[in-house]
Amino acid sequence: MLILEDVTKTFESVRAVDHLSFNVQSGDIYGLLGPNGAGKTTTLRMIMQIFQPDSGTITLQGHPITVETKNQIGYLPEERGVYQKMKMNEVIEYFAALKDMDRNHAKHNMSQYLERFELLNRADDKIEELSKGNQQKVQFIISIIHEPKLLILDEPFSGLDPVNQVLIKEIIKELQNQDTTILFSTHQMAQVEKLCERICLINKGQIVVQGNLKQIKREFGSRTIRIESDDSLESLRSDAEFERVEFDNGALLGELNDGIKPEDYLKTLVNKVRVRKFEIVEPSLEQIFIDQVQGGKE
Repeated sequence: MLILEDVTKTFESVRAVDHLSFNVQSGDIYGLLGPNGAGKTTTLRMIMQIFQPDSGTITLQGHPITVETKNQIGYLPEERGVYQKMKMNEVIEYFAALKDMDRNHAKHNMSQYLERFELLNRADDKIEELSKGNQQKVQFIISIIHEPKLLILDEPFSGLDPVNQVLIKEIIKELQNQDTTILFSTHQMAQVEKLCERICLINKGQIVVQGNLKQIKREFGSRTIRIESDDSLESLRSDAEFERVEFDNGALLGELNDGIKPEDYLKTLVNKVRVRKFEIVEPSLEQIFIDQVQGGKE
């Protein structure tokens, strides 16, 4: 669906995106992740042709993105960009018209989404009269009103309470089931874990980790184990096999040194304590993010 090949973008002396390549397959919910300043928003803006890459190519369904192609794309920017003095329904209809959407069809879709977001009785309110959370809902509706084939979301959960975050996720999953391809960027790692099958983690414009999220978590979780026992596990704290140890409600969480396999440590462990439970721990995406980007292993 969407392919970026060797894309680079420099602003004066700062290389914001550095030979970036990834592909978003049709029907994907794909996470583009990274710390502030990593190049995420610049990448999204290049896809939207707000910026042009210095080098590399960006194609949608095998072709360069054109003005006509952009009508197939929905875009929710991180910054709010709706007209404050206009009424909510007028703003939504205006952006639908920019996508060449039939007016009656647009009104039908708008009514459905406003009702789901409990905004139908406020359709005549001006944008400036809405809370930040409600303005975010309006921008989200604008991004999906025209039933795009590709939906780009930059921090879609910003300013939303937990109830509306759940609603946004429900709609995202519904759109995926309707064959919409979704590329989104967020700092909320828990949301990524619930939604994405594939991710690309970038830092300083370069790829750090990319691929299937489950495979990535298995790869980075192969050295952390959890042990439960009816015996005290305090004596294991000094085992030479561990690089780092902590305790969680009586259970031991240990990170094994390089070269130590969990199955080999288990063979020695059974001679020390009565093992009730032994498992390889799958790390959270947040921990992978910290370790890879911020050097969490110090």
